[in-house]
Amino acid sequence: QVQLVESGGGLVQPGGSLRLSCVVSSTVFSSMYTMGWFRQAPGKEREWVASIFSGDWTNYPNSVKGRFTISRDHAKRTLYLQMNILKPEDTAVYYCHAALRVGEEYWGQGTQVTVSS
Repeated sequence: QVQLVESGGGLVQPGGSLRLSCVVSSTVFSSMYTMGWFRQAPGKEREWVASIFSGDWTNYPNSVKGRFTISRDHAKRTLYLQMNILKPEDTAVYYCHAALRVGEEYWGQGTQVTVSS
Protein backbone atom coordinates (compact mmCIF):
# COMPACT_ATOMS: atom_id res chain seq x y z
CA GLN A 1 0.00 0.00 0.00
CA VAL A 2 1.37 3.38 -1.00
CA GLN A 3 0.91 6.20 1.49
CA LEU A 4 1.64 9.88 1.05
CA VAL A 5 2.17 12.03 4.13
CA GLU A 6 2.41 15.81 3.82
CA SER A 7 3.93 18.23 6.28
CA GLY A 8 5.15 21.81 6.41
CA GLY A 9 1.91 23.75 6.34
CA GLY A 10 1.18 26.58 8.72
CA LEU A 11 0.41 30.26 9.12
CA VAL A 12 2.57 32.74 7.23
CA GLN A 13 2.32 36.45 6.49
CA PRO A 14 1.79 37.72 2.95
CA GLY A 15 5.09 37.78 1.11
CA GLY A 16 6.47 34.96 3.22
CA SER A 17 7.61 31.47 2.30
CA LEU A 18 6.82 27.89 3.22
CA ARG A 19 8.14 24.53 2.06
CA LEU A 20 5.79 21.59 1.95
CA SER A 21 7.06 18.02 2.03
CA CYS A 22 5.39 14.78 1.01
CA VAL A 23 6.99 11.49 2.04
CA VAL A 24 6.02 8.44 0.02
CA SER A 25 5.97 5.15 1.90
CA SER A 26 6.85 2.89 -0.97
CA THR A 27 9.94 2.22 -3.04
CA VAL A 28 7.81 2.77 -6.14
CA PHE A 29 8.49 6.50 -5.61
CA SER A 30 10.96 6.58 -8.48
CA SER A 31 8.51 4.71 -10.71
CA MET A 32 5.80 7.34 -10.41
CA TYR A 33 5.23 8.78 -13.86
CA THR A 34 3.87 12.02 -12.42
CA MET A 35 3.74 13.63 -9.02
CA GLY A 36 2.26 16.92 -8.03
CA TRP A 37 0.52 19.26 -5.68
CA PHE A 38 -3.10 20.37 -5.65
CA ARG A 39 -4.96 22.71 -3.31
CA GLN A 40 -8.51 23.30 -2.21
CA ALA A 41 -9.79 26.49 -0.62
CA PRO A 42 -13.07 26.59 1.33
CA GLY A 43 -16.05 26.56 -1.00
CA LYS A 44 -13.88 26.00 -4.07
CA GLU A 45 -12.94 23.02 -6.22
CA ARG A 46 -9.58 21.36 -5.89
CA GLU A 47 -7.10 22.98 -8.28
CA TRP A 48 -3.76 21.92 -9.69
CA VAL A 49 -0.70 23.74 -8.37
CA ALA A 50 2.39 21.98 -9.73
CA SER A 51 3.54 18.78 -11.45
CA ILE A 52 6.81 16.97 -11.95
CA PHE A 53 7.29 14.24 -14.53
CA SER A 54 9.87 11.62 -15.45
CA GLY A 55 13.11 13.40 -16.19
CA ASP A 56 12.07 16.03 -13.63
CA TRP A 57 10.31 18.21 -16.17
CA THR A 58 7.98 20.56 -14.25
CA ASN A 59 4.85 22.51 -15.02
CA TYR A 60 2.78 25.14 -13.19
CA PRO A 61 -0.38 27.14 -13.71
CA ASN A 62 0.06 30.88 -14.26
CA SER A 63 -1.31 31.61 -10.79
CA VAL A 64 1.85 30.23 -9.10
CA LYS A 65 4.47 30.25 -11.87
CA GLY A 66 7.58 32.07 -10.74
CA ARG A 67 6.60 31.80 -7.07
CA PHE A 68 6.31 28.04 -6.47
CA THR A 69 8.88 25.36 -7.22
CA ILE A 70 8.26 21.62 -7.20
CA SER A 71 11.14 19.20 -6.68
CA ARG A 72 11.84 15.72 -5.37
CA ASP A 73 14.55 13.74 -3.65
CA HIS A 74 14.55 10.13 -4.80
CA ALA A 75 16.85 8.97 -1.99
CA LYS A 76 14.46 10.38 0.64
CA ARG A 77 11.33 9.43 -1.35
CA THR A 78 10.12 12.96 -0.75
CA LEU A 79 8.31 15.48 -2.92
CA TYR A 80 8.65 19.18 -2.11
CA LEU A 81 6.81 22.39 -2.89
CA GLN A 82 8.73 25.57 -2.19
CA MET A 83 6.28 28.46 -2.00
CA ASN A 84 7.57 32.03 -2.08
CA ILE A 85 5.89 35.43 -2.18
CA LEU A 86 2.77 33.89 -0.69
CA LYS A 87 -0.54 35.70 -1.11
CA PRO A 88 -3.77 35.46 0.88
CA GLU A 89 -5.36 33.72 -2.12
CA ASP A 90 -2.87 30.89 -1.70
CA THR A 91 -4.67 29.92 1.50
CA ALA A 92 -5.94 26.36 1.11
CA VAL A 93 -5.42 22.77 2.08
CA TYR A 94 -2.56 21.45 -0.04
CA TYR A 95 -2.56 17.84 -1.20
CA CYS A 96 0.24 15.69 -2.52
CA HIS A 97 -0.61 13.50 -5.52
CA ALA A 98 1.20 10.65 -7.24
CA ALA A 99 0.31 8.45 -10.18
CA LEU A 100 2.05 5.14 -10.73
CA ARG A 101 0.10 4.42 -13.91
CA VAL A 102 -3.20 5.41 -15.45
CA GLY A 103 -5.90 4.47 -12.97
CA GLU A 104 -3.54 4.02 -10.04
CA GLU A 105 -3.31 7.29 -8.16
CA TYR A 106 -2.59 8.22 -4.58
CA TRP A 107 -3.37 11.26 -2.44
CA GLY A 108 -2.07 12.55 0.84
CA GLN A 109 -4.27 13.68 3.69
CA GLY A 110 -3.59 17.37 3.12
CA THR A 111 -1.80 20.12 5.02
CA GLN A 112 -3.29 23.54 5.78
CA VAL A 113 -1.57 26.66 4.49
CA THR A 114 -2.91 29.99 5.74
CA VAL A 115 -1.56 33.28 4.44
CA SER A 116 -2.69 36.14 6.62
CA SER A 117 -1.38 39.17 8.44
